[in-house]
Amino acid sequence: VSSTATQEELKAAYRRLCMLYHPDKHRDPELKRQADRIFNSVHEAYEVLSDPQTRAIYDIYGKRGLDVEGWEVVERRRSPAEIREEYERLQREREERRLQQRTNPKGMISVGIDATDLFDRYEEDFEDMVGGGLPYVEINKMHISQSIEAPLTTRDTATLSGSLSTHNGNGGGTINLALRRVTSTRGWGEVELGAGDAHGPLFGLKLFRNLTPRCFVTAQCGLQFSSQGVRPGVTTVLARHLDKNTMGYLQWRWGIQSSMNTSIVRDTKSSHFTLAFQLGIPHTFMMMSYQYKFQDEDQTKIKGSVKSGFFGTVVEYGAERKISRHSVLGATVSVGVPQGVTLKIKLNRASQTYFFPIHLTDQLLPSAVFYATVGPLVFYLAMQQLIIRPYVRAQKEQELEKQRESSASNIARKKQEAEAAVLLMQESVRRIIEAEESRMGLIILNAWYGKFVTDNSRKNERAKVIDVTVPLQCLVKDSKLILTEASKSGLPGFYDPCVGEEKSLKVLYQFRGVMHQVLSGDTEPLRIPKQSHRIDADT
Repeated sequence: VSSTATQEELKAAYRRLCMLYHPDKHRDPELKRQADRIFNSVHEAYEVLSDPQTRAIYDIYGKRGLDVEGWEVVERRRSPAEIREEYERLQREREERRLQQRTNPKGMISVGIDATDLFDRYEEDFEDMVGGGLPYVEINKMHISQSIEAPLTTRDTATLSGSLSTHNGNGGGTINLALRRVTSTRGWGEVELGAGDAHGPLFGLKLFRNLTPRCFVTAQCGLQFSSQGVRPGVTTVLARHLDKNTMGYLQWRWGIQSSMNTSIVRDTKSSHFTLAFQLGIPHTFMMMSYQYKFQDEDQTKIKGSVKSGFFGTVVEYGAERKISRHSVLGATVSVGVPQGVTLKIKLNRASQTYFFPIHLTDQLLPSAVFYATVGPLVFYLAMQQLIIRPYVRAQKEQELEKQRESSASNIARKKQEAEAAVLLMQESVRRIIEAEESRMGLIILNAWYGKFVTDNSRKNERAKVIDVTVPLQCLVKDSKLILTEASKSGLPGFYDPCVGEEKSLKVLYQFRGVMHQVLSGDTEPLRIPKQSHRIDADT
C-alpha cells in the first residue's frame, strides 16, 4: 500500500495477505511453518500501521523510529502530534549524550607560489649562474589554520582555533577561543578571546538576532591590544530575504578599515549571483559575480566575476567539480591590473581546504592567460582518465563488495522467505489466473526483477535477475496491478538479487488477448494494464 493509504485500504490489504498466508490454509508441515512466520510479520506490520500513534512515527522516521530508547514509556493515548513531539524530545536527549563525541574539525592550508619567472624572466641575470637555464619557482607564503568545536550543552559551544602564517621569511601565529550560547530560537551571543605574537591580545563580542522571519541583524565589536595602543572595531550587518532565493545585505564597519557595503545575493538550484558595492577607506569597489550549477552527479559549476575599484580591475573565471564522494576540485584564473595573472587551485576534502594561489605574472601577458586557462583543463582531463575515474570505480566496487558481504546473511534469509512465499502463493495464483482468463483479463506471462544489461558497451556484464511472475500475478486484483513508489524488493515473493546496483522490473503480460510489455525502475510507481505498453502485432 502507499504511504497515504486509508484505514480501509490497510484493512483490505491485511485481509488479502491473511487469506494468502494463514497457516490453516496449508497442510504441508514445511509450508505451514513458513506461512506461520510470514503471517506473524504481516500481523506485526498491520499493528503498527493501524495505530495512528505508531504510524505517525513510522511515516516520519521509518522502522528505526519505533526502536528509540525510551519510546516504550510514552503514553499511547496521545495524539499523533504529541507523539511526534515526544519522539523528538527523546531524540534530543540522545543527541545531547553524543555531543561530547563531536569536535567538527575544520582546517585550511594555503601555499602561495611565485612562478613569475616562467613568463617574465630576465635572461641576463642568469647567464653566469649554474642551472640558470631553468625557471625559478618559489614558495613565498604559507598559511595554516585549524579549528575544533566542543559542544558543552545543547545550547553552549566552545570553539578553539589557531593559525600560523609566513610571508617571505616573516611570520606569526594566533590562537582564539570563542564561547557561543544560543539564547533562544531567535538569537545567540558569542564571546571571543584571542592572542598572537603580531597584534597582541583580542577581546570580541558578537550578537545575532532574528528581527522578523525574513530579517536578521548581527553586531560585532572588538578590542585589539598592541604596543601602539588599543584599536577598537565595530561591524554590523543587516540582512533581509527579498524573496525565496534572494538576500539583501547592508554592512557598516568602523575601525582601522572603515567602510559601508551593500550587496544582493541570489541563490537558486541552477545559479548563484552576487552584486556588491563598497565605499570605504582604503578599499572602494564594485563587484559582480555569477555561477552556473550543472544538474549532474559531479555537481559541476562554472563561475565568473568582475571587480573594479581604486585598486584597479580584476576579472576572474573558473570551474569546480566533485571528483569523489568527499572531494571537490576547483580552479580559478584571476586577471587584473595592476595585479597581473594568478592561477588559484582549491581542493576541498571533507572539512579540510587546500588552497594554492600561483602567481604567474605581474603584468598582462596573453601567454600566461592562455596557459593558466588551458593547462589546468588538460591536466584535469588527464588525471580524470588515468587516476580519478579508476580510483572512484575501484572505491565503488570495494564499497559494493563490503555491502554485499555485510548483507549476505540477510539477503540469504530474504531469498528463503521469498521462495517460501512463492510456494505459498501457488494455489492463490492458480485461482487468480482462472478468474482472469474467464474474462480476458490481466495475465502475467513473464516478469523479471533485478539488473538488466541493455547497453552494448556493457554486454560483457552479466544480468542479475530473478523470476517474479508468480508474486506479481498474486498482486493482480480486478484485472489491475498497482505498485506504489517504493523499492520493489520489499514486495511479497521479491528479494534483492544485486545489492547496491540499479534494478528494474520487466513485465510481459496479456490483457484482452493482446501482448503488452513494460520496463519500470525500481522505485517508480507502476500501473498496468496501459495502452502505451501494447506490443504491435507487426513487431
